[in-house]
Amino acid sequence: MTHTLTAQWVVLDIEGTLTATSEVHVVLYDYARPRLGPWIDEHPDDDRVTAAVTETKQDAGLPADASTEDVVGVLHSWMDADRKASPLKTLQGLIWEHGYRHRELVSTYFPDVVPRLRAWKAAGLGLAVFSSGSVAGQVASFSHTTEGDLRQLFDHHFDTVNAGPKRVASSYAAIRAELGSPDPAQLVFLSDVPAELDGAAADGWRTVGLARPGEPFADADFGDHRVVTTFDDVRIERADG
Repeated sequence: MTHTLTAQWVVLDIEGTLTATSEVHVVLYDYARPRLGPWIDEHPDDDRVTAAVTETKQDAGLPADASTEDVVGVLHSWMDADRKASPLKTLQGLIWEHGYRHRELVSTYFPDVVPRLRAWKAAGLGLAVFSSGSVAGQVASFSHTTEGDLRQLFDHHFDTVNAGPKRVASSYAAIRAELGSPDPAQLVFLSDVPAELDGAAADGWRTVGLARPGEPFADADFGDHRVVTTFDDVRIERADG
């Protein structure tokens, strides 16, 4: 079944929606894991790094003089639990940015994704990303892909720092305000996580769930949300006004 919607903005999740979950949990996590400690030690004057280390210590109840090894132990435990912790996402994003810039990482998307993104962009729709991964990591991931540099496709990037948690309505209200769209019906959010779709719907957005075969939420209960298995099954047209 093909779903047809009209909107001005399309906002997209990444993991499980644009890319396979293994792209993050295997490829990117395995790249960042051994580099966290060296990155912290090699960037003592980077305010983003020092702030992330301080926040990690505070969140984990570590003393202010805790060693890098202690901090990395916490970060690794958060990775194992797939905890969406802001300091972890910041550090991962910086490391991934380095990896993409030096062509050590390359992003791969589901085959239906890039053609559809380009079609939506060509039709005049605004495209934005809302992911738990840091904005820096998002931008970097689109810079070096199997389909070339895709950064020009996206007008805005949102994460849990500049928007808020992905499962609460207030985050989607904040994104809506930033996009200059007071009418939530002009925004469509696509994600593979039902609870994230619930958050968007609570702010009045239209939603589309991605139940991609083989992905963790393929058999999830999406409730009243529209559900597709591929972008080819959803048609989004530019709304007037």
